[in-house]
Amino acid sequence: METLRLVLLFVHILGFAALLGGLLVQVREETKAVNPLMRDGIGTAFLAGLLLVGVLESLGSPDHAKLGVKFAIGLVILVLVMANMRKPSIPQGLYLGLLVLTVANIAVAVFWSPVHA
Repeated sequence: METLRLVLLFVHILGFAALLGGLLVQVREETKAVNPLMRDGIGTAFLAGLLLVGVLESLGSPDHAKLGVKFAIGLVILVLVMANMRKPSIPQGLYLGLLVLTVANIAVAVFWSPVHA
């Protein structure tokens, strides 16, 4: 079970790396858009996160508050990305919001009491 937890954690981190990479490649571009890297990254991170919670539940009692916050932020990012996937461009505010939410979700994972210790 520990190996499955580590594999899911690795996939979860890769998903957020892809999402953040998809956002950061557009920093200097005038027109921002939701790209496939962002879509695939948040989809992977969200699904791996859900599966990871199931594994963590079977291994003990994880911090449900932290998981709830991460779930809520991830769900907002997922909805915003999917709702704007087909649009040729997105407003600068939405782009910055996605960037802030992504960094916030990573910060919650790193700085909140460790679930994966």
